[in-house]
Amino acid sequence: MGFLSWILLGLVVGALAKFLLPGDDPDGFFVTIGIGVAGAVVGGFLASSLGLGEVTGFDLRSLAIAVGGSMLLLLGWRRFSRS
Repeated sequence: MGFLSWILLGLVVGALAKFLLPGDDPDGFFVTIGIGVAGAVVGGFLASSLGLGEVTGFDLRSLAIAVGGSMLLLLGWRRFSRS
């Protein structure tokens, strides 16, 4: 995937993670993209390490893996930012 594809995937995945984990986050647009892109990387790494697949593009499996990683990062972000 190219750089712009990762940005677009990050935006979609970050928005989905925030939708699935609603909360009072003061984060903006760029933090959402950053959490989404980083979540896709983390989710892909964890999924490939566990033999569940990897993030390869815009398919349902890759989207689910990326959203799962983004949700993990979002929970960590909330815990870190409140401390």
